[in-house]
Amino acid sequence: MKQKIKLGVLVSGSGSNLQAIIDNIEKGLLDGEIKVVISNNDDAYALVRAKKHNIPSVIIKHSDFKSREDFDRRMIDVLNSLSVDLVVMAGFMRLLTPLFLNSFPMKIMNIHPAILPAFPGIHAQKRAADYGVRFSGCTVHFADEGVDSGPIIIQAIVPAYHDDTEETLAARILKEEHRIYSQAIQFYAEGRIEVIGRKVRIKGSDRIPETPLHNPPVTAF
Repeated sequence: MKQKIKLGVLVSGSGSNLQAIIDNIEKGLLDGEIKVVISNNDDAYALVRAKKHNIPSVIIKHSDFKSREDFDRRMIDVLNSLSVDLVVMAGFMRLLTPLFLNSFPMKIMNIHPAILPAFPGIHAQKRAADYGVRFSGCTVHFADEGVDSGPIIIQAIVPAYHDDTEETLAARILKEEHRIYSQAIQFYAEGRIEVIGRKVRIKGSDRIPETPLHNPPVTAF
């Protein structure tokens, strides 16, 4: 029987990525167990999702603490009390302090709705659509002290169109977020992730075909 890694999931909003992770665990596709869902927002719909699946949740409101470090220290205490192996940020709208990051070195994953290092930070889909990119996507990476700047684990690419809005592009990206986040966690569960400097090697992973993508299509050359 495969050993399941213990996950602690940090949320602030709707929790669609949390739901995808839950679904893949219940389907037997992901060797993980969510020990706790922590939210800084007591109105987060992610808490409803956790309750529906009998997953323990804890509300830790950042406004109740005098400093960011005190807030993070409380989260650290909860996660350590459950011997969590991997911290998963799923729409968690708070920057983590060095105190938190150093407590879980290369054990904190985040997902970002852009092909990093392009468009880090908030409103990535709107900025990509406004810029007129031909491709966009999403990235799972390890968290570090920068903004969406940690070592990249896996990325997915989707086409972007001239008439895309923030909403249409975000919907296309979100479908891939739900796939690659679980895959990144599964890589971790299987012990296949090796971090070398700022590069991540997935042991035993095949190279993808060298097939160029063009948008719009190249037809005459």
